[in-house]
Formats: sequence, structure tokens, C-alpha cells
Amino acid sequence: MCGIVGYIGSQKASPILLSGLMKLEYRGYDSAGIATLEDGTPMVVKNTGRVRNLYQDPQLDALTGTVGIAHTRWATHGKPSKENSHPHLDSRGVFTVVHNGIIENYEDLRSELELEGCTFKSETDTEVIPNLIAHYYFADKGPAEERFLRATQRACKRLEGSYAIEVLCSETPDQMIVVRKSSPLVIGIGYKENYIASDIPAILSYTKDFYLLNDQEYAVITRENITFYDEQLHPFEKKYQRIDWDATAAEKNGYPDFMLKEMYEQPSTVRETIGTRVTAGAPTQVDGLDFTAAQLQNLHQIYIIGCGTAMHAGLAAKPMFEHLTHIPTQVDVASEFRYRDPLVDDRTLCIFISQSGETADTIAALRLAKAAGAATLAVSNVIGSSITREADYTVYTHAGPEIAVASTKAYTAQVVLLAVLAIHFAELLGLGAGVAADLKADLLELPSLIEETLKCAPQVKAFADKIHRETDVFFIGRGSDYTTSLEASLKLKEISYIHSEAYPSGELKHGPIALIEKGTTVIGTITDPALVDKSVSNLKEVITRGAKVLVVTNRDVRASDIDTLIRVPETHPLLAPAVSILPYQLLSYYIAKQNGLDVDKPRNLAKSVTVE
Repeated sequence: MCGIVGYIGSQKASPILLSGLMKLEYRGYDSAGIATLEDGTPMVVKNTGRVRNLYQDPQLDALTGTVGIAHTRWATHGKPSKENSHPHLDSRGVFTVVHNGIIENYEDLRSELELEGCTFKSETDTEVIPNLIAHYYFADKGPAEERFLRATQRACKRLEGSYAIEVLCSETPDQMIVVRKSSPLVIGIGYKENYIASDIPAILSYTKDFYLLNDQEYAVITRENITFYDEQLHPFEKKYQRIDWDATAAEKNGYPDFMLKEMYEQPSTVRETIGTRVTAGAPTQVDGLDFTAAQLQNLHQIYIIGCGTAMHAGLAAKPMFEHLTHIPTQVDVASEFRYRDPLVDDRTLCIFISQSGETADTIAALRLAKAAGAATLAVSNVIGSSITREADYTVYTHAGPEIAVASTKAYTAQVVLLAVLAIHFAELLGLGAGVAADLKADLLELPSLIEETLKCAPQVKAFADKIHRETDVFFIGRGSDYTTSLEASLKLKEISYIHSEAYPSGELKHGPIALIEKGTTVIGTITDPALVDKSVSNLKEVITRGAKVLVVTNRDVRASDIDTLIRVPETHPLLAPAVSILPYQLLSYYIAKQNGLDVDKPRNLAKSVTVE
């Protein structure tokens, strides 16, 4: 949450910084600001609201410096305001800082610094950072460059919480220092220029070569050099990574919104995620995973852990793993798993799902599982992300950059990759040969089925036009269709701000049906052939009470009085969530557009949740 950008080179910094902020705005859009060094003096332009507001600021033309840092904010400490916007300066105006994360002990540090004469202009936790650096800097002796690094390190040792920090010093204007702890930061390598960002897409148009910072690593960056230091300020060498993402993948490419573009990219992302891992008539090959049959036979349980949509992908995968491997599988919310003393041990495999690989709760859950002796496997979309560096094993989806805050293509890619893993495990164990073969065959057909399903868009839009003013919507389903209902409900909440709830269809009579009255919108999913009759009976219960009903199904459903019935292609029941979710992605999109909402940047949300 919050996005940061930095540049040091020979070009005017402000256009590069603004471009990066626009591409990082999914991380937060309560306020934005940039700072450049003008002949060694920091010049700051910042404002509330979207990054575009900065373009209207008349002071922007005065920013001609070639060294600068920038920030787009998701507010935590301090309401959205110009004063609380980043960058922040120390009381003397020597140090300029942008920060992503939360400083948990900032109140104690602030009180300490105020006693020493520091004055604060904001309510933020961030403002203590430049003042603390200044405190140590001016108490030190020696060359300014060395004092700058030592002061930054001494300040960071005092900080409790999470942070990714960029710092400029007016007394050493030809360098910047960056450091991270539990918050992502990458450094892009250029020719006599270097770039810094929270996420790779922000600077992908400038370079494909990146250093990925680990926790408590410092980097001193000049135009021509990047020097890395560990927590004790011992210098070390670091290898860079080449990221093969196409820079145009982070652009709209003619679509009105990233969300719509990403929904229509799902056939290709699923195809890329399957890749060469699954071929007809041959064993699955999963890169990055060298599990043996003996290791799998030793397992007595699997946990799948994630947050939000990633957790829903885990729910979709649970029956795959249990059906194919016969290993009991549980799905848990990362933020809950961390705090309930879960029963995991050295016979447990924990699979952690995070699109960004930087989700704070998921990373913390991974660390807990490792400490308990469990084997850990990361499923992520971002090469070199924090979760992939800490897990024992890593497998990647190949969804490419996902810019819209509400996840679509990452979800289907996760479901598909988990299906590949379940098949792979079953093959290693010598189990479920027939089921695994059938599932592989249907998996290979999935990209074309998704293409076919997306053709339902006009029908979905027509239904969206009917219900876009609703205030309450109910989603129901049985089995994996309940999982689809959960993800569908989340999408509707995320981008349309309509209250919605998802329930197992069989639970209607245990309370929720009391909320059904004439005109209530109920949306049912029916894809499991074993549960068609029971699901139809549940629909009749709400139809009888006057509900307005939409059904998404791949079965022969003949319930009377269904307002709209959308048919999707039939696939293996275990894969149905990867198909049946598509009309609901479209539905949430069209409702939000009909209501004039920003589908890519819904209120109060951020793409990557890097704080608790």
C-alpha cells in the first residue's frame, strides 16, 4: 500500500516520477507528491487526490532537477490532506523522505524528537523518519556521504514496523539511499541513470534489469553506481534479474479500463500458465518444484493460505487436492492463520498464494509455518517477490502485470496453476490416474472455453442495466459453486460498492431467506451435475418469495420464472470455478460503469496490501 518512485540520472526527473506514479496509483490514491533537488535544495509539490492533480500544480514547472523521489498515498496515519502527503522533510529541510509501510512506534519517537526541538507539520508516522535521520546525521562527524548512510542505518534500527524508504540529502545531492523491511522495493538499472519503485510495472518502460531488495538491505544510488550494504553496513555484491514482461502489458492498449483489458486477457494468461507444464499423454512438469513421492506420502495435511481473491482461489483448489491426492486440505485466511496457533508440523505442506508476492499477512503466515517445520510453497505472479524468496518452493502464474485493483486474470491463473499442482501431486503418488487424465484434457481446453464464455458480455450487461441501482444482492451456490459465489460477491463489493453476501444454497433456510422479499436480487451458480436438482430447489424457494433471479449454469436448468439465465461451456466440475466466475467479473464491471465509478481504482482499496 502506497507507491514510491525514484530517479537519479541526467534527465529531468519530474516527468519520469509522474509517469511512475500514474502506473503505481493502484497502490493508493488519497494523495500524491514529488520532490526534486534543485541545486541541492529540495523542492516539493504535493496535493490530495489523484496523481493527475499534480499536473495542474503551477509549481511543477519549477522542478527541473535530475534527482527526485515521489509517492502516491493510501492513508493510514493522518487523514488525506496536503500536509499529510509525502514527501516529508525534517525540521531543517536537509532530508527528504517518502515511505511505504507503518512505523508502529512513531508516537514515542515523535515525542522524543519534539523534546529536542523538532517541529512536525503532519499527523503521519512517516515524518519521524527524516527527523530521526537528521538527529543522527548532525551528531556524527566525517564525510557527508558516510554520515548520510550511517544516520539512515541508525534511524532504521529505531523503527518498529514495516517500511520501504527513499531518502535524499541536500548536502549530498548526487546520491540517494533506499532501504526496505517487509515492504517491496526494486531498483531499475539504466545507463548512467537508475530508477526506484515499489513495483516493477512503474519503471518497466525504462529498463528490464532490476535489483530486488531484501529486508534490511541498503542501497546507495548514484547516476553511475549502486552499492549495497547489509544491516551492519558491510558492502556486498548483488545479482540483478532480467524481467521479461512486455512493457505494453502495463498499458490499456485501446481498452477503456485495465479491468476490462485484464478480463479479456484471461484466455492467454491461462494458456501461458499451463504452458509446457501439462501436455496430453505425458506427466506434468512443474518448474521450481522438486517434490518427491516420498515427501508427499509423508504429508498428513495441506494448508492453502491467502487473502481475499487469493484465498478464494485456494477454496476452488481444495476439492482438487483432496479428490486427486487423498490428502486432507484446509484453506485459511492469512490474517487469521497467523494468530490462532495453527496445528502445522513437519508433515504439513503450506501453500501460500499472493499475486504480488508482497501481501503482509501472507508473508507473516509463511514465516510462522516455516518456524513450525512445515514445508512452504509460494504461488505468485511476480518473480523475485518477497514470498518467493522466503518459501521453500515457488511456482509462478504467468498472468503478466495486473493493474486493476480488483483481481480477475490473476484469480483464474491461480486456480489453473493449483489444478496443475494437484494433478502433479496425484501423478507422483500414483493416485487418481483416470481423474487426473480427464482433468488434464479439460485443462488444455480451458483457454478456448474462457474465450467462449466471454461472449456472454452483452447478456451480462443487459442484466447489469436492470440491477445497477440495487443496494443488496445475494449469491448462492453449492460445492465449488459456493466458492464462485464468494468471489463473485467480493468483486461486486470491491468495484460497485453494492452490499452483497454469498451463502451456500442449502443454508438459505437457516437464516438468510428471512432477507428475501419481492424484488430482491438473488444470483445462483449451478455447474455441479450431482447438485443440479437440489440447487434448482433452492432457487425455487427464493423465486416463490418474489426474488429477481440470475442463474449462471452449464447444466440443463428448467426452473420457471428465472429472470436471466446465462449458459457457460461445460468443463470438468473441478475446473468450473475458472469458467463460471467470468460472467460475474463482467457483471461487477458493467454495474460499476453504469454507476459512473472508477473500476480500476475503487475507493479505500489498494492493489498490494503490504501492511496489516
